[in-house]
Amino acid sequence: MDRFYVTTPIYYVNAEPHIGHAYTTIVCDVMMRFHRLMGETTFFLTGTDEHGDKIVQAAQAAGVDPKTYADRISGLFRQTWPKLNIGNDKFIRTTDPEHIRVVQDVLQKVYDAGDIYFSSYKGLYCVGCERFYTERELVDGKCPDHDKPPIEREEANYFFRMSKYQDWLIGHIEANPDFIRPERYKNEVLAFLREPLEDLCISRPVERLSWGIPLPFDRKYVTYVWFDALINYIAAVGYPDGPVYRDFWPVVQHTIAKDIVKPHGIYWPTMLKSAGIPLYRHLNVHGYWITDEGKMSKSRGTVVRPLDLVPVYGLDAFRYFLLREMVFGLDASFSEDALVQRINADLANDLGNLFSRTLAMTAKFFDGKVPPFGAEPDGMDQDLRASVDQAVRQFTEEMPKLGFHKALIGIWECISAANKYIDHVGPWNLAKDPGMLTRLQTVMRTLLEVNRTVAVLVAPFMPATAEKMLERLGAGKKALDVRIAEDARWGSLGEGTPVQKGEALFPRIESPAKKTEKPGTAVQAPKPAAEKKAPKPEPEPAGIIDIDAFRAVDLRIGLIREAERVPQSEKLVKLLVDVGEPGESRQIVAGIAKTHTPADLVGKQVVIVANLKPAKLMGIESHGMVLAVRDGQDLKLIVPEAKVTPGGRIS
Repeated sequence: MDRFYVTTPIYYVNAEPHIGHAYTTIVCDVMMRFHRLMGETTFFLTGTDEHGDKIVQAAQAAGVDPKTYADRISGLFRQTWPKLNIGNDKFIRTTDPEHIRVVQDVLQKVYDAGDIYFSSYKGLYCVGCERFYTERELVDGKCPDHDKPPIEREEANYFFRMSKYQDWLIGHIEANPDFIRPERYKNEVLAFLREPLEDLCISRPVERLSWGIPLPFDRKYVTYVWFDALINYIAAVGYPDGPVYRDFWPVVQHTIAKDIVKPHGIYWPTMLKSAGIPLYRHLNVHGYWITDEGKMSKSRGTVVRPLDLVPVYGLDAFRYFLLREMVFGLDASFSEDALVQRINADLANDLGNLFSRTLAMTAKFFDGKVPPFGAEPDGMDQDLRASVDQAVRQFTEEMPKLGFHKALIGIWECISAANKYIDHVGPWNLAKDPGMLTRLQTVMRTLLEVNRTVAVLVAPFMPATAEKMLERLGAGKKALDVRIAEDARWGSLGEGTPVQKGEALFPRIESPAKKTEKPGTAVQAPKPAAEKKAPKPEPEPAGIIDIDAFRAVDLRIGLIREAERVPQSEKLVKLLVDVGEPGESRQIVAGIAKTHTPADLVGKQVVIVANLKPAKLMGIESHGMVLAVRDGQDLKLIVPEAKVTPGGRIS
């Protein structure tokens, strides 16, 4: 039987859970639910990292001892995940006796292999990261994550011979292209490995830091927090001889944010190699959530707490937004306005409308029972069935590749096709003609089958919604018990099964800005801009150009490979566009963020001006322009009528 093991990083208990933690954990939950849906046996691990300098400092600030502090914050994480419908199988703490035992066992193995030695070291130490930095790793002399200069520290400590495994690690990564995903992070690790790899300091003297796991070969030192924390992934499954370890470790996938790529992509595989433990299968790396204040960061106080949002907007809507809005691997912008737009457009208007209309018409025309297929399906029925099949294919192909937003795009294209089908066929008109009864049966049965398949496909993302849909379709199942092979099979609804119309799946929501307006408050028109002393003259009307002037503009078809919001900007998106230039994509900054999300843009073909003089927008160099047309308040991209080869020149 196929098996799947996924882990979150274990979260550091120096701060309470925020949206960054929630996103990583929900991603892992979605992955686990997908593999369960595909019939695999799964194991899902999360937990908390509780040792080190930062915990001691946080505990002192709270006026308690480190263990009491760690117990409280770890408890908050443990309590949060069920409220987000997280189905983890185990929650590990680095203060657990089983974890401490395995850490000391692995340390002894690495020590016995001759890969740990004692030496004195002087360097630049970041307390926030709890590690030493080299000069080349700093940004303007500061830690890149905490924006603070490190302190100079000299200590005698134990070191891991990480440099011994540099060439081996490079070879392993190059031989296994999907070892680190997406590719940009594989390239980032390889770029770091092009420089000489230093050995890793793996201890702290007890006289300075006692809150840690003692080294098994020298009790005067405790373990460096990363050498402690990473080992949780094998400790939790019963290393070295537990049945869960034997069954699941060979297929494990770690899922992390991009700020901890180096420990997971370099420290961890070299530690495993030294200890003689097989490597993990994949390291999955996602980007940051960006707010108006910049990168979301607990140390900078720019965080969004998920449990503040869920009661207002709903749990499944929150889960859907996170997976739909972020292209896995790239940064994404978070705002409540964007969340509301997704709820109203995708969930209320599209999915909710399809489901409500289908069940209401079934109640009206067939007494609330699943009708048989009547007349033979016609071309429109077959087209809708093809749309369903395409959604299933796209879902099963994209989910293992971390293409969550693409899987959802495929599902919503199917939902859109079903809504258009209703409008075009007009079941209410068929119901007026007794001679069209068999045709009406086929139409309504087709729509019910579409809704059932959609319910199955959204189950990993929105499990409570999927369960509600399946229950009202007369096929009640828990989301974790749904299997795509049987539950998304066309025709699997039982003829005569009662279905239940009811309240809307997703009521429409007002935007946060509108909610803050007091009733009866007049909205003032914006004040006109102050007149300039020397206003510019009105531009002359555009003149006639000849064919040579037109040919001077290099218009090409580009394929958008990557897209991400520009931090601190409401309207700019940074794109990587394939315009047919061998070996590289063109970086273009476009002012389309208010009308197009990064997730919607990836994979879209557009028209660009390829020979425009480079310009800098918000400090980012742009090498071209994406063409669009203003249509009222909307902005529509100019696209080819059919897919063409990227780089094709327009004439």
